[in-house]
Amino acid sequence: MGALAVQFVGAGPGAADLLTVRAARLLADADVVLYPGSYLDPEVLGHCCATAELVDTAGLDLDEIVGRLATAHRAGRRVVRLVSGDPSLYSAVFEQTRRLDAAGVPWQVTPGVPAYAAAAAVLGRELTVPLVTQSVVLTRVQAASTAMPPRESLAAFAATGATLVLHLAITRIRELMGRLASDYGADCPVAVVCRASQPDERVLRGTVADIADAVEAAGLRSAAVILVGRAVADRPDPCGGESHLYDPARDRGDTDPPNV
Repeated sequence: MGALAVQFVGAGPGAADLLTVRAARLLADADVVLYPGSYLDPEVLGHCCATAELVDTAGLDLDEIVGRLATAHRAGRRVVRLVSGDPSLYSAVFEQTRRLDAAGVPWQVTPGVPAYAAAAAVLGRELTVPLVTQSVVLTRVQAASTAMPPRESLAAFAATGATLVLHLAITRIRELMGRLASDYGADCPVAVVCRASQPDERVLRGTVADIADAVEAAGLRSAAVILVGRAVADRPDPCGGESHLYDPARDRGDTDPPNV
């Protein structure tokens, strides 16, 4: 790990004890930490050195953020840019690193626990149940946000019947459930997890038909993921199967066994 590269670090879902060991070390060594104050449990910053400069990016635009990163790096300071969840999803890391490349500033990325994985853990659910679903679609919907690519419509993903994880969509849940009903069925299980792993975590369960009522009654407006699919059920379809990997009939001499 380059000591003076700008470090993009996945902060995980928000809990201070769900950072990786590497992430905690980078925070402890950092001179400057830029963090998304709207999404983190403040205890995450407890991993930082007491003398570190902490910058909440909630009020900064992208150029201002990158300007701070580049300035601190050029001053010889160790810089961490915390992003919520995992940097591979909805983190704007691409936009930031493209600007850093143009400025000649080196950077590295450390992964974090993604929000959907934290939500599944809260529910105690595997999102891929044999013979029920073996795929997970991670997506979002367009509102006051960047346009979705034309091929990535909700209808196209719903047609697969895969476990569907919707990010940045909680304020439109009633409309979205109406659009999913024909493919998933009104009785399809849905779970909403808000601020997974944080002290104010909320979990709502229901179906495509009634989850919007529960969300609106609870007043949820942000920081939530929506999970839709038969794998989300309290007891997934008993007609499903079990993993071939652990089947007692499988030849244990397989040199490259399947993982499901």
